Amino acid sequence: MLSTDLADLKAYMADNPGAVIEDVARERKVTPRAVIEALPPSMVRIGSGEHFAAAMQDIAEWGEVTLIVHTDDAIFEFTGPIPAGEIGRGYFNLMQPKGLHGHLRHERCAGVAFVERPFMGKISAFVAFVNADGGIMFKVFVGRDETRALRADQLARFRQLADRIAAQPAA
Repeated sequence: MLSTDLADLKAYMADNPGAVIEDVARERKVTPRAVIEALPPSMVRIGSGEHFAAAMQDIAEWGEVTLIVHTDDAIFEFTGPIPAGEIGRGYFNLMQPKGLHGHLRHERCAGVAFVERPFMGKISAFVAFVNADGGIMFKVFVGRDETRALRADQLARFRQLADRIAAQPAA
């Protein structure tokens, strides 16, 4: 990306921090990771993808969250607890028979981004697992309470996890 394009993207995201990341990426012909990185520094921290399993194990203890997979063709949302998982046969396997389950290609994770920003008039906080191509594998959003405020306990866990992962240098 040219430095003028990067400066323009950063200016756009500073003015529109709640823009849908995937839409901005498609419109500007950049990766979603580039859009996340263009957010104001106070809104994002990124750690190495090697922390995928540790992040998922921590998130499994948070309780009800919303996991979103956003593709060009659909936006899938799952609200509920994320199951614990383990690495086996080349995948991070979510270990429960019903509800959310599956097999994640953890080795393709190149970054774990922690984003706190305004979205649709409210503060949101999510963990974005970014793949080796700069795409977003999926996002896990901090849950909301009955007043639609971010759950304080989960927000604290989110920030603690960001402190651990984003502060650690890549191996």
